[in-house]
Amino acid sequence: MSRMSLHSATATASPNIALIKYWGNRDEALRLPSNGSISLTLSGLTCRTSVTFEADLPQDSLSVNGALEPKANTARVSRHLDLIRARAGLHLRARVESQINFPPAAGLASSAAAFAALTVAAAAAAGLDLPAGEISRLARRGSGSACRSVFGGYVEWQAGDDDEHSFAEPLAGPDHWHLVDVIAIVNANPKGVGSSQGHRLAATSPLQSARVADAPRRLDLCRQAILAREFERLAAVSELDSNLMHAVMLTSQPPLLYWLPATLAVMQAVVQMRASGSPVFYTIDAGPNVHCLTPVESHVAVADQIRAVEGVSQVLIAHPGGSAALA
Repeated sequence: MSRMSLHSATATASPNIALIKYWGNRDEALRLPSNGSISLTLSGLTCRTSVTFEADLPQDSLSVNGALEPKANTARVSRHLDLIRARAGLHLRARVESQINFPPAAGLASSAAAFAALTVAAAAAAGLDLPAGEISRLARRGSGSACRSVFGGYVEWQAGDDDEHSFAEPLAGPDHWHLVDVIAIVNANPKGVGSSQGHRLAATSPLQSARVADAPRRLDLCRQAILAREFERLAAVSELDSNLMHAVMLTSQPPLLYWLPATLAVMQAVVQMRASGSPVFYTIDAGPNVHCLTPVESHVAVADQIRAVEGVSQVLIAHPGGSAALA
């Protein structure tokens, strides 16, 4: 118990980039996804969260990078802590302090890292000793993609039929295939429409049902490409899947348009680079920033070209990352 004390623990977790996207829920309250998904956990981008349950706290508190969070964010964390308190038979309020080293709420899966770290830390602070699969299932309740950030490397989230069977599992470790995520930041500000709201809009698009129906095929292609380390196959299915998700967003009611002119400029640059022989593909989560995946031996050249695209304010480099863990 050297890494935690009674009712207090700290954990770290990293975001992940979805290669096959999660978009839309069959059950909003339980965050049961409309389809399964596959991701790569990213190193270097980190959320470090401390949870301390204290007898004299009148209510839960949440700070991020030293600043108290708005009531809505704190309430979301409190609801998640309630799941863990109920599991542990604990009735104490908590002080939650997070440090995050990359732009939050900007389409970089900050909530995935945050709720993975929160779940690991809170479970330990509450005295729970849970297997990774159960931690993943609990993390999903806070933020769907958080269930994938519990694990390192390449991860698959099984959609499942119910709460008990919807969790992530490792597909391949971080050392299996050294792809690098060259992240083009075109806007680091929080997005106007959060992912949770976007998930609720997915079913209003006439394209969502077709996207979901084809998801098992895309999952199969992605899984096989990762296990066989076949870059071209992974590039093709990942770009297709990203474009499908954003097509659903664009045709939802009301429509969601996260892209900026610089987003399109990076996408076009990636297509041109690939046509010139560079192994690289793009994928975009719910936001304007573009993830450009490339083999490790190509990432310096790819990053240099991405930095030169007009509208790119910063480039982040992330290698395959490890699992969420106590700090």
